[in-house]
Amino acid sequence: MNQSAHLSFPNLLAILLSIVVVMAPHAPHVPKWTVAFCLIALLIRLYAGLERRPLPAKPLLFSFAAVAIGGVLFSFGSLFGRDSAITLLLAMTVLKLLEMRSQRDITVTVVLCYFLAITNFFYTQTIFTALYSIGAAWLITGTMVSLQHRARPAKFLQVMRMSGLLLAQAVPVMLVLFLLFPRIEGPLWGLPKIQNSGRTGLSDRMSPGSLSRLSLSDEIAFRADFETPPEDAKKLYWRGPVLWDYDGRNWAAGQRIPLSSFRYDSFAPNLKYSVTLEPHDQRWLYLVDLPSRLPQKSILTRDYQVVSFSPVRQRLRYSAESTPVYRAGTEALPAELQRALALPPDAAPRTRAMVRQWRGLGLSGMEIAQRVLSIYREQPFIYTLEPPPLPKDPVDQFLFETRRGFCEHFASSFAVMMRAAGVPTRVVTGYLGGEINPVDGYLVVRQSEAHAWNEIWTPDEGWVRVDPTAAVSPLRIERGLANAVPDTDPQPLFRRTQLKWLVELRYQWDAVTNAWNQWVLGYTLERQTRFLSTFGFSNVGWQDMIITLLIATGIILSAFALGMFMRLRSNKTDAVQRLWLHYCNVMAARGVVRKTSEGPKDFTQRVAKRFPGLRERVVRIGELYIDLRYGKADAPSEQSTPRMRELRTHIRALYLAASPAGKTS
Repeated sequence: MNQSAHLSFPNLLAILLSIVVVMAPHAPHVPKWTVAFCLIALLIRLYAGLERRPLPAKPLLFSFAAVAIGGVLFSFGSLFGRDSAITLLLAMTVLKLLEMRSQRDITVTVVLCYFLAITNFFYTQTIFTALYSIGAAWLITGTMVSLQHRARPAKFLQVMRMSGLLLAQAVPVMLVLFLLFPRIEGPLWGLPKIQNSGRTGLSDRMSPGSLSRLSLSDEIAFRADFETPPEDAKKLYWRGPVLWDYDGRNWAAGQRIPLSSFRYDSFAPNLKYSVTLEPHDQRWLYLVDLPSRLPQKSILTRDYQVVSFSPVRQRLRYSAESTPVYRAGTEALPAELQRALALPPDAAPRTRAMVRQWRGLGLSGMEIAQRVLSIYREQPFIYTLEPPPLPKDPVDQFLFETRRGFCEHFASSFAVMMRAAGVPTRVVTGYLGGEINPVDGYLVVRQSEAHAWNEIWTPDEGWVRVDPTAAVSPLRIERGLANAVPDTDPQPLFRRTQLKWLVELRYQWDAVTNAWNQWVLGYTLERQTRFLSTFGFSNVGWQDMIITLLIATGIILSAFALGMFMRLRSNKTDAVQRLWLHYCNVMAARGVVRKTSEGPKDFTQRVAKRFPGLRERVVRIGELYIDLRYGKADAPSEQSTPRMRELRTHIRALYLAASPAGKTS
């Protein structure tokens, strides 16, 4: 069957536009050949519709399908998984477009667009994604509506109005599904071997320049909400990976050993807070140093790093407590202390020669630390986001030649000097500070706050934090990164801008985004259970929620059905129809009764044949009724009024002629 008999060119354009809209967000996620494949198929279909050309034959379509399947296997090695499944769905959708030869094919192709719109959420669930998907659903629904107008193309505004009305009617059901559908813990797309390689954040390895590159990113790492606001949020150290092992250039975390018992002394009130952590594909969580109460499904390692049971591949909200002033680690194991002293034999020879003499002076660990810090203070070191490369030994070259570096340069060189002087030292990475959003009060910590510092061990104090960056750039600790680095260093736009309205706009948008994350994306099983408990439901299982969901949905649909029924009952016949029914009654009085299945043309011909003397008037009544009833829907009322008046005059004349006072044969 020829497609042209079922699909007008405007309707074809609507279908093509719907497919392009739902496919566009997938362009960055699929292989480049997929984008080219889809574009070629869309152009072929557009050309065939424009020039009235026949669609490709079945053998050619099978060849295209084989190419698509082969491409997916070549790119992903499997047909299973998020990326391979979506890539295959994109290819098969455009191939379905090339075989639309029946109304069923058209409907299936348009419905596939709804599925493609949903798959956007497999990659991101931002507000923009939701708004874009709503717009796509509006367009697809409008396409479905336009396909029902086969006699002539539907007007765009009328179609989109009807589409919007249909979507608005679905909102109550959508809200019920959102609130009551059982939540399943885990990512939206649960198939294995999903790696979000594009995630940014801290690593469990540190090399020269790694943190300075990360500090150029304005992406949000996490948000924190404190029960009691801290005295100075910019001085909060958010503990992340702890690095022990040094190979002469890179620091690595190595093996994480769980802590069986945790003893510490607290010298300040605990901070209680909740963190909304952005996905970073790693297992570590960020807590204020030092963690005193852990989030659920996490453990504490011997170096006080909090590690989740599973990688953080979706936005995670957790509650915790920390003590900001503490003493911990006095019971460190000998093996740990030996590990915190290890250096490669050929690493930093000039640095080791400089500090070797300190070992025999009987200095304490803190006194040696002060000597090292005095080197940073007294010599011309520069804190910068653009450190020069260090192709030689990075510590020697930094300390004796370049003297320009970021926090990782100071932390690395400090650790090497302290270990060379016989003081156990390790490197701690994480984030320093953050920015309080005045709109919602959340502390926003961005990737640009990434930081590295050190901990040294002393017998009396255990592990003590020492931040060598504070020695060379106190402003970094007191007032944040933007005030610490030179003005010539590159930084994210919002760190440099002096436009207050732009900063205020970002605060507002961050608050909106945070509300979306907390109340929509953060509507977890725990929050759902808490919400239902406010209505008297306790210990609700998924079976109870399904039953409640079905009942609520049934009530909403019944209300809609009742409303539509009442509307149909209350609809009054319009003026044109009332005149026509009056005319039919007049003719029935003359002995010509209109049949239920008889249209206006057939009835007019039968009346004219029965009463030849009234033929001219009867035919004119039929023409006027058909024109007013089935003519252009957008005809101005001032043009229809004379025709209505004429129709009324003709019918009145027939009525008067048929009445007892003026009855004619």
